[in-house]
Amino acid sequence: MNHHRPDPALTTFPTADGLLLRPFEDADAPALIEAYRDGTLRRYTRTYPDGPERAAHWLAVQYEGRANGTRYAFAVLEAGELVGNVVLKRGTPGGERAEVGYWTAAAARGRGVAPRAVEALTVWAFEAFAADGLVRIELLHEGDNDASCRVAEKSGYAFAEVVPAFPPSYPLDGHRHCRKRLDTTERHRPE
Repeated sequence: MNHHRPDPALTTFPTADGLLLRPFEDADAPALIEAYRDGTLRRYTRTYPDGPERAAHWLAVQYEGRANGTRYAFAVLEAGELVGNVVLKRGTPGGERAEVGYWTAAAARGRGVAPRAVEALTVWAFEAFAADGLVRIELLHEGDNDASCRVAEKSGYAFAEVVPAFPPSYPLDGHRHCRKRLDTTERHRPE
């Protein structure tokens, strides 16, 4: 992280049509617990807050990541309700690559929440971290997660390769999709 200028990721947030993206807050804990009751969401995530203690820990991980410049998680709200999560993961601040992750609450699926949030995060990240050299964002998902494949396509992330399974955490082959900074010169509009 360049200590000679303020971190733009701490002062600006992604924007998306009909959605509010903002950093998570302690007050989001009950909505997180509720969202993670969904079996589909739990199937595709490795950790989940299933009670107040685990929700507090999950939120602490988000706060710590933002503070050290490695993880920028945003609550995705629609009409004031938590409908999703979108996160930019940077292994080390200042790197050329990052990864986007996301989920959509069960009640909000099928409304284009994930593609809009991923597109907003992508454009924001390339703008916020251009000076740090960010040029490529990857989106990974399990190979049998057709919904995530559609989100990748709608968000302008091209299929790059099949990623071999890595049991036990990743028992199935996965897909890697990528988007490069040059891809943002003309903003992609999710369908």
